[in-house]
Formats: sequence, C-alpha cells, structure tokens
Amino acid sequence: MKTPICDMLGIELPLLAFSHCRDVVAAVTNAGGFGVLGASMHTPEQLEHELAWIDDHVGGRPYGADILVPEKFAGKGQGLDAAAIHAMIGQQQRDFVAALLEEHGIPADGPGGPSRLPTAVTISDQAGEQLLDVAFRHPIKLIASALGTPPAFMIERARQAGVPIAALVGAREHAIKQVNAGVDILVAAGTEAGGHCGEVTTMVLVPEVIEAIRPIREVPVLAAGGIVTGRQMAAAIALGAAGAWTGSVWLTTEEAETAPYTKQKMIAATSRDTIRSRSRTGKPSRQLKSDWTAAWESDKSPGTLPMPLQSLLSEPVMRRIDALAEQGNPGAQELATYWVGQGVGLMNKATTVRDVIYEMAQDFAEAAERLAGAVSD
Repeated sequence: MKTPICDMLGIELPLLAFSHCRDVVAAVTNAGGFGVLGASMHTPEQLEHELAWIDDHVGGRPYGADILVPEKFAGKGQGLDAAAIHAMIGQQQRDFVAALLEEHGIPADGPGGPSRLPTAVTISDQAGEQLLDVAFRHPIKLIASALGTPPAFMIERARQAGVPIAALVGAREHAIKQVNAGVDILVAAGTEAGGHCGEVTTMVLVPEVIEAIRPIREVPVLAAGGIVTGRQMAAAIALGAAGAWTGSVWLTTEEAETAPYTKQKMIAATSRDTIRSRSRTGKPSRQLKSDWTAAWESDKSPGTLPMPLQSLLSEPVMRRIDALAEQGNPGAQELATYWVGQGVGLMNKATTVRDVIYEMAQDFAEAAERLAGAVSD
C-alpha cells in the first residue's frame, strides 16, 4: 500500500483522515495513516491546546492541520471587527431561525438562540494568520486549506517551515490555479464528499484533475468524496491518485465527538439521505437531510447569508439542537444534522478508528488481488 504520498509524509498507509476531533487525528496517525485536525472553528488558544494534546499522544508520528482561509467571504479585506461582522447578519434570517425553533417546540430565547451569537469570528485573514502562528509552533507535517487558493502568506509560511501545503479542489480549473500558485498536494474532492464540495463526481474528477495538471508539473493528487472502504481506495489509486483523503468514515467511530443522536442518524442513513445545502455555512456543503436543511431550501426561506455570517448564525443553534436531541427532544431530533458524505450509506456500525483502518487495509488488499487477477487473466 505504498505510494509517493507515503514517502512525502512519512506514513505507512496512503490514507489521510480529516477530523475536527483530536482523538481521531491521533488514532489514525498512530495506526499508520495521517491525521489532519480541522481547525477552522478554533481560536488560537483552543488550537494550541489541541495540538499540544496531539503532540503528547502520537509519539513523534506525523500529522497535519487544516486551516480554513476562504478566498471569498463577507467583510474580506475591510478590517471589520467582530461587532461589525455580527451587525451584517440580517434580521430576516434571525427571525427565520427563531420561528423554526418555535415550530419544533424549542424556545428561541434559550442558550444558543439566534439572539445570542458568539463573540469570536474565526474566519478572517487575521484569524488565519493567528492560527498559522500556532500551527507552526508544533511539528506538523502538512498544512491544508480549502475554499479557494491559499493566501500568499499561507504558502510563504509553509515554504519557510518546509511543510507541504495541500489544497482541496472540486473542478479542473481550480486544480490548475492551485498548482500555479505553488501548492504541493491536491485533494480532488468529488460531490459525494461531506462538507464543502462541488458538483463533479469523484470518479470523474480525479482523472480530470490529473490530466489537467500534467503539463504544468507533477503534484500528488489525493481522491476524496464518499471514500469509506478499502476497495474505494484501490479504485482511487487505479484512477491515478496517490492516496485517499477521508472524513465522513470517522464520524461514527467511538473516538469521534459527533453528537450522539446525530451519530445514530448516520448509522441508520442511506446514501440518499444527504444534501448539498448552504444552510450551515453559506456555501454548498453536503450534510444529513433534516428539518433544518429542508426549511432553508423551502419557499419560506429568506435565503442564506454569505460565509461567515451563516455559520455565526447557525452554529450556536446547532450545538443547542444537538444537546436537546441527546436529551430526547423530538423537535431537536428532527432538526439535527451534520456534515457527512454519500458514503454514509456504508457506515452502518459504530467501531473504533483502528478497526476502520484494519478493515480498509484488508478490503484494499482483496480489491488489489481481484484487479491483479483480472489483469493476469
């Protein structure tokens, strides 16, 4: 299971795991893969705490960090403070959320309601630079970015630290732009992926990206989007990818911090129970269908806000919904959702990270044998 990405990152398996949960990151790294901590919602203090914990639990094995610095977002380049950004959140959207909660038997004025928004804004150029300062104080072996070309300061910091920089792409033109900007690794994320994704399927996107960048320079491409089994990893490598970038498959593991009721919904879900929706961040991202996503897609919706305004509105509310859903509140259970890819239809049991990796490795080996047999025949 050795590919060029293994040599570049010093890992045994060409399997990268994106997770907001430090326990998952450490467990994947310790099992021979490469954990990547999603830090887009962290303050610098929180990120310092999380990375220090990972350092203490991986014994020097390699891991990375993913810091979201979108190419476009509300207030970009305007030097706005948190109060000014919060003032941009429309009253129509606040009222819509309050009414949605009331319809589901949840008082709108409780903790995490639309009138009690967070004071911190974690998506801005300044916030990105602060998070990079923290990340590069730790022995990370990869820095990743999504939603556009990484800003120049991010690429320069990575170069200075001798750390490869990865970028997520959802279309061939994005890949060309990223390679010309100087990124070291491309993550070709198909529409099957959980979180932010485009409209092209992984099966089409991976070879399209590889062919598009070939005339420019050689850059390893990781396949992403719905990959939860070893046979899918084998298929990705057969397409020319150097490995797999995964995320959803870790959400139902014992180590994951996924809200308990949402984890149950994922285990019971099929691949058709997800939707690309702007309801969580303001940009299209795949998540579980729920009354929350349905409401924002309905004729009654005032329309979503641009990033980061939609996130500032939705995230406190969703944390409250998660807590109430775990307590058995039926309205909250109908609203509960989280980012997950179409591979959720294959995620039908709760298990450990180590068991997931073992099963993926075994499944990969069996798929490779079938392919070798087909070639020899």
